[in-house]
Amino acid sequence: MEENGEQKLIAVARHIANTLGHTDTMTDDILKIFSNFDGRLREKLTEKLSDEDPRDCATLEHTLKSLDRQISRYVASDQPIWSDSDDSSSFLDSMDQLISTIRDWNQLADDKNIASCLDRAEDLLQQSMFRLEDEFRSLVERGADSFDLTLGDSTHLDCLDEDESGDENEIPVAHPITDYNIIIDALPAGTIGDLQEIAKRMVAAGYGKECSHAYSTCRREFLEESLSRLGLQKLSIDEVQKLLWTQLEDEIEKWIKAINVALRILFPSERRLCDRVFLGFSSAADLSFMEVCRGSTIQLLNFADAVAIGSRAPERLFKVLDVYETVRDLLPEFELIFSDQYCITLRNEAITIWKRLGEVIRGIFMELENLIRRDPAKAAVPGGGLHPITRYVMNYLRAACRSRQSLEQIFGESIAPPGSNVDYRKGDDRVLSSPFAVQMEWIMELLESNLEAKSKIYRDSALCSVFMMNNGRYIVQKVKDSELGTLLGNDWIKKHNAKIRQYHVNYQRSSWSKVLGVLKVDNNSMSPNGASKSLKEKLKLFYSYFDEICKTQASWVIFDEQSRDELRISVSGTLSPAYRNFIVRLQNAPDLGKHADRHIKYGVEDIEARINELFQGSGSSRR
Repeated sequence: MEENGEQKLIAVARHIANTLGHTDTMTDDILKIFSNFDGRLREKLTEKLSDEDPRDCATLEHTLKSLDRQISRYVASDQPIWSDSDDSSSFLDSMDQLISTIRDWNQLADDKNIASCLDRAEDLLQQSMFRLEDEFRSLVERGADSFDLTLGDSTHLDCLDEDESGDENEIPVAHPITDYNIIIDALPAGTIGDLQEIAKRMVAAGYGKECSHAYSTCRREFLEESLSRLGLQKLSIDEVQKLLWTQLEDEIEKWIKAINVALRILFPSERRLCDRVFLGFSSAADLSFMEVCRGSTIQLLNFADAVAIGSRAPERLFKVLDVYETVRDLLPEFELIFSDQYCITLRNEAITIWKRLGEVIRGIFMELENLIRRDPAKAAVPGGGLHPITRYVMNYLRAACRSRQSLEQIFGESIAPPGSNVDYRKGDDRVLSSPFAVQMEWIMELLESNLEAKSKIYRDSALCSVFMMNNGRYIVQKVKDSELGTLLGNDWIKKHNAKIRQYHVNYQRSSWSKVLGVLKVDNNSMSPNGASKSLKEKLKLFYSYFDEICKTQASWVIFDEQSRDELRISVSGTLSPAYRNFIVRLQNAPDLGKHADRHIKYGVEDIEARINELFQGSGSSRR
């Protein structure tokens, strides 16, 4: 009785399996599930399955022949399968059945007959994958061809008008871009949907890398063309270093535009497209994105690296700073876009090059120091005027301070240069706010030392003072009128203004002390006749000294009008009263009387007029 019940149960299980299973394979799967519910059924149901293995192999054979007929028709077709939606749907259904069949029968691959069938199934799958790859590539290319590189209403990468483009083979240059808040949908939505379906089958069949490669090959060309339209040339590091400086400046401008568009528009758009095409397959999406963007990213980073390893001549500072600031400002984009396992090396390379650019900028300032040290003290500047090295260095530093924030960052970890007596870390009376400020003061010290050496060329100590006064005044003015004043502070400015006043005093002492000494008269020990004779001789000597000074110093230069006026007023304020008193004494001499005037060559007003002709740089003096 129990045996009959068991047989009935087995029969019912088989009936249910046959009813629910649309194929023999599905029926067998259901029987296996039933056998797991009761150990008593496992042996008998397993025996049933074993008995039916020859029929199962025949079923597999039949299934493969049917799929081969369906798939081969599409694989051999000269027409794109995706040109007809019915064909593409039918082909994908056949692919689903083939992939499912191989997966379901792999567990029985130990059987030689089934293994032979599976080998044929794998061959059919490979042919199908090749055709799917071709269809995938064709869809990407056709979608890109139909896409106009428009980024917005007024900003775009699209081609120029035909009459502007010139050579047919020349890639047109894009219009300027001002709005980076843009995402490009580089493929139509329908095409993206088709690509998703193909990618799903290829990944499921184990051909994910082939699918990624097909995708990246096409999209990589799109990126390269986009960068070309932005004016960026494909230059190796050696080619960049061989460019003339003016050419390199132009290429840097193009590079800045290109890398901004790439990191803020093109790469994010490609990331979004990869994620949509390979929806649900993050690893395939990451791999595809890396393969698409790697070449363009390396091209952009290599250019920055070529700039970094080039000459450290001081005139390159400002363009190198542009490259440094561009990479720095784009590091958040590098962090965001290149965060997966495949792209992390690109992100790290960007950080490395950014740091290298900072080292180069510090090196450029070292070259500036060497330039100042090596500037020879050969020929004197005519008239004690402004030396070219002063003008160059101060304008250079003033321009550099426009990038103060970046330079503060670059010098952030540096220390005071060797030989500098400034300590910004301790509480002396010249504490500076930052290492960059220390660097600026150190360059100022070098410049002042260089100028002091150059001032020794002048044999006339008064002219030496004029030279130092001119250059010192120029330095202070440039400091006060720029960020240098903030960096160096008021104490520095006060100290150097005091130096200028001392040069002023030195000039007057060197030039006019002897003249003023002549006008001093002591009559206590002289007779009236002797005093008169002495006054006449002193006046004659005064005019000799005065004329010589005016003749010489008329060609000297005080470039700053305020300083020139102050110096003239100071000289007049000292000399005019002394000369007036001397003339009065001469006129009051008893033995000269009314004849005194014949000895007087200049009136006080004449003296003042002659003084006001000094420092014109004209080489002549009005008599």
